[in-house]
Amino acid sequence: MHAAISVKNISKCYGALQALDNVSLTIGPGEFFGLLGPNGAGKTTLISILAGLVSADSGSAAIMGANVQADFRQARRMLGVVPQELVFDPFFTVRETLQFQSGYFGIKNNEAWIDEIIANLGLTNKADSNMRSLSGGMKRRVLVAQALVHRPPVIILDEPTAGVDVELRQSLWQFISRLNQDGHTIVLTTHYLEEAEALCQRIAMLKQGKIVALDTTANLLSRYGSVKKDGEGKTDLEDVFLNIMAGNAL
Repeated sequence: MHAAISVKNISKCYGALQALDNVSLTIGPGEFFGLLGPNGAGKTTLISILAGLVSADSGSAAIMGANVQADFRQARRMLGVVPQELVFDPFFTVRETLQFQSGYFGIKNNEAWIDEIIANLGLTNKADSNMRSLSGGMKRRVLVAQALVHRPPVIILDEPTAGVDVELRQSLWQFISRLNQDGHTIVLTTHYLEEAEALCQRIAMLKQGKIVALDTTANLLSRYGSVKKDGEGKTDLEDVFLNIMAGNAL
């Protein structure tokens, strides 16, 4: 069986900036995987390479065995990406947006799945509303729906709950957890470390384009966690993250 995501010796520079430095990573089918790191660590660059939006300077990447450059069409069909940015077409309704997205992948008669996505993401009352009339949180729900409309086996969520309300966060994670239980591979980047701690089975941490930690969530907590002494209520994973980013894990 192919790995859900395979990254081998990927490097990428933007001028003098080394965005990724010889990154290798394998994510198995059905994993709920966390990709964490501070701003500028290389997370979005790696996601862009996996999505075929950016070419690596060296190395290779594959989605379910399909090389993201040599077999781009198949790799893209296997992947759904929820981007950080709120990118949308202002001229269509929510339902039309999802219908067009289905068409991009050559999927016909997709209304039942579209209805299910709309219901599970709390968009039923907005299904016939124009995209430009939606709040930021509602637009983000539509981005999630777009990523799921072609039923990809691998789903990457790049800061999916940034700036959204608690209700959406809860409904989104219920839906995504159900997809994971049904066999979908989920890759999450988030600055809400309590989300990663609760949801992710394994976590990779990036710093300055390099992977500085990669293990199960439980092992990271036991190896690098520290006893809370400051009374600030940090989650255990926040302590781990701070320790690793400070170099205490290297």
